[in-house]
Amino acid sequence: MAACAVNSRSETSTSSFSLDSNHCQVSNTCCRPLFCRPNSSNIVSCKASNRTAGNKLSNASKIVLHNEDEEEQDVLWLEIREEALHDIEQEHVLHEYYYSSILSHVSLESALADHLGMKLGNAHIASDTLKGILLSVFAEDQEIRRAIRDDLRAVRERDPACLGYAHCLLNFKGFLACQVHRAAHKLWSKGRKAMAVLLQSRTSEVFTVDIHPGATIGGGVLLDHATGIVIGETAIIGDNVTILHNVTLGGTGKLSGDRHPKIGDGVFIGAGAKVLGNIVIGEGAKIGAGAVVLKDVPPKATSVGNPARLIGGKQKPIKLHHFLEDSVF
Repeated sequence: MAACAVNSRSETSTSSFSLDSNHCQVSNTCCRPLFCRPNSSNIVSCKASNRTAGNKLSNASKIVLHNEDEEEQDVLWLEIREEALHDIEQEHVLHEYYYSSILSHVSLESALADHLGMKLGNAHIASDTLKGILLSVFAEDQEIRRAIRDDLRAVRERDPACLGYAHCLLNFKGFLACQVHRAAHKLWSKGRKAMAVLLQSRTSEVFTVDIHPGATIGGGVLLDHATGIVIGETAIIGDNVTILHNVTLGGTGKLSGDRHPKIGDGVFIGAGAKVLGNIVIGEGAKIGAGAVVLKDVPPKATSVGNPARLIGGKQKPIKLHHFLEDSVF
């Protein structure tokens, strides 16, 4: 049975992440092998038993949460672990895969960094090296940690093909590509441009999603299917945006500097759409599948066709179910 030591909040480390073998940090007074359940009263350090998996847990970074919002968010990580255990019960052959990808880790950030490192590593740059780079970025940026969870919820809530959070974490390349971009953007903003561009290149090769590390992306973003998405350097994407496959947020080729679209909160961009130039797509607007948009689109309006034309606006918004008939999922 796992041994549990209860510590008060005042004893919690001041570091966002720390390296600690075989430990998870959650809230509760009850622990069991490979899983701990949360309670907001205390911080508990739980050493997981290795009997269930027949192996010792690998060293992994644990997240030390500093406020109630982050502690509440980490309930999502516990739900992911529950989903993994349920999937193992249904498909025993997945035991080793789920153990190495999820159950051997003590935080969502550790599991995500390890999974991305495995996918992006090659003969020239080791998976462990990439994992370390990604995890260090996740560790120091609370906004990225929040965005990761917002993106997971966005996929689960807005994509009917998503079976669960664990399914998204392991299998949805749009989600995975977006998280690599978040790390690359952080590195880009800190002047580490060579590493940022390397992450962009490997993401493009592995996930067929090409997002320049200079682009800014908000939280709760769904890149559905994601194949063929291209996002330029000066693009800005707001919160709760949905982008389908083969979408380009690019320049017209006539300008330098600030040359890419600005996408407002809650925008929906259909498959194959091309949004070009330093234009603004207003909050809640919808871009139809295959549209070529070269001009601003007002909030809540719908833009369709090539060249794109408006068919709605603030006074006459187009209902989502009518719009979706023109979109390809």
